[in-house]
Amino acid sequence: MTSLLALAQDTTKPREMKQETAKAEKVSTKVVNLSGKVGDDGKTLVDKDNKSWTVTNPEALKGHEGHEVTLKAHENAAKTEIQVVSVKMGKSEMQETKKKDEMKY
Repeated sequence: MTSLLALAQDTTKPREMKQETAKAEKVSTKVVNLSGKVGDDGKTLVDKDNKSWTVTNPEALKGHEGHEVTLKAHENAAKTEIQVVSVKMGKSEMQETKKKDEMKY
C-alpha cells in the first residue's frame, strides 16, 4: 500500500512540472518588431544591436537569406529565439529593387 502511495505521488510531479514549464514559456514569449539581416542559411537574424536570434520557423524567411528585413515575431528572450509572424523587406533592399526595376525600362 505504501508503494502505491509513493507511485501516485511520483506520477503527479511530472505533470505539474510540464504545466509550469509551459506557463513559463508562454509568459516569456511576446510579439516584437525587429529589423536586421537574415543569415545566409535563413535560420538566424542579426538585429541592429548585433544580437543574434535563432529563427524557429526558418521557412518563413525563405527567399530573404542575406537580406535586410523588418519582421514581427514572437520573442523568447531567454533562449534568444524568435518565431516569425510576418516579414517585410528592409528599406534599403526595397530601394535597390526599385532602382533595378527602373533600369529595365
